[in-house]
Amino acid sequence: MKFGYKKLYINGQLVDATEKTKSKVICPGTEEAVAEIAWAGKKDAELALDAAQQAFKKWSKMSVNTRKMWMDKLRNAVIEKQHEIRESVMYEMGKTYNQAVEDYETVINALEWYPQEMLHRRDEILPDPDGSHSHQIIKQAAGVAVGYLAWNFPLLNLGFKIGPALAAGCTLILKPSANAPLSAYLIGEIMESINFPKGVVNILAGSNEEVALTLSSSKIPRIITMIGSSTSGRMAMQQAATSIKHFSMELGGNAPAIVFDDANISQAVNDLSALKFGNCGQVCVSPNRIFVHEKIYKEFVDRFVKKAKNLQLGFGKDSKIDMGPIVDARSRDRVIKLVETTISEGAKLECGGKIPDDKKKGFFYEPTVFTGLNRNMTIFKEEIFGPIAAIYPFKTEEEVLDMANDCEVGLSSYLYTNDIKRVQKFSNELEVGEVHVNGFKYAIYLPHGGVKESGLGHDCSYLALDDYLERKRITVRI
Repeated sequence: MKFGYKKLYINGQLVDATEKTKSKVICPGTEEAVAEIAWAGKKDAELALDAAQQAFKKWSKMSVNTRKMWMDKLRNAVIEKQHEIRESVMYEMGKTYNQAVEDYETVINALEWYPQEMLHRRDEILPDPDGSHSHQIIKQAAGVAVGYLAWNFPLLNLGFKIGPALAAGCTLILKPSANAPLSAYLIGEIMESINFPKGVVNILAGSNEEVALTLSSSKIPRIITMIGSSTSGRMAMQQAATSIKHFSMELGGNAPAIVFDDANISQAVNDLSALKFGNCGQVCVSPNRIFVHEKIYKEFVDRFVKKAKNLQLGFGKDSKIDMGPIVDARSRDRVIKLVETTISEGAKLECGGKIPDDKKKGFFYEPTVFTGLNRNMTIFKEEIFGPIAAIYPFKTEEEVLDMANDCEVGLSSYLYTNDIKRVQKFSNELEVGEVHVNGFKYAIYLPHGGVKESGLGHDCSYLALDDYLERKRITVRI
């Protein structure tokens, strides 16, 4: 196996699971085992909780500059391991080597940006109308945080959690997905190699029944943070109800993309095809429901289908590869079933819809485009999380706004138009956490969060820090 055996990282040490259990990491591009990891159980989760609780007493009392020093040291060590880290993401997740750079860069950006942001924070002074007291609001680290990481961006998600938590003064237990734990375990190895303060970060993968339940139901954590489905978020909140906890959750998405007849069609096709088929469609902000004005519908579909047909599928470091495989066999089976259901419900298959003839090894699936759809179909209601584009025609603003908001989740959205009044109207009335107009941008300094069933709190930006801080009022008689 390329990466060998990787251990848990608990209380500053690399350790085997207490029960000596192990699990193999399977590469989606080859279906071969590329690593073996220590597979944690209930006892290991309890050890991580105790370590994080003890470490919080010291880490939270360190100055921001001292925490920054340690985060800078970790960042530099991660940079030295760039090649190995990007390869680990490529092999565990199926991304191309070029696409894995986004995961890697998010970690180093988060480790740099958040302590700098924390240094700029100032206590808040409240006025006193009577002049009899002074009032001050200070923010302090909330406590131990438990972070559940999704597999689709294994290191990006880790960066979203480790940056604000450590900068705020919290200690952290990270549970990576069983599908893609390798890169997180490598971060554990790096932290051990630089003697990062013990217990501040703990990394262990294991079953939800043993590890997640133990972590969430414990009264030690003050924060539960995760990236995952709405169903997983509700379950975590139920399990965590043993005590009052903070929640920061980026959950499911079913993003609408709306293209009006005054839009730049080339820009819209390029952006939405890149967003839809990037990471094989396994992205929470992927444009799942693409609404196109009837006047330009045929032209848009023709261009979009041409893009999809020309995508190069594969696995590895070849820069010509546009799209890799789906993460595992079960996920591909779900995509296959969704395609079959969509066809049976009367949709028109424009392209794709099958496993590539020349890709019998690996969990590949062709870029797929559907038309002839309506809001009563399964594909309209479910998060696709695969390389399937669903394109719907519309006539009026009222019609498309109603369709776009006909959804239990509300994370990202995309709007293409040159009408300023329309931009204002849809920005105000779309029930989502983000509206991207005539383009898109995601970055560590930009807030990322949703409404409705898409979660609570934010990843990225200064707002993420608030998820790990508690406010305290100090009033002094003058």
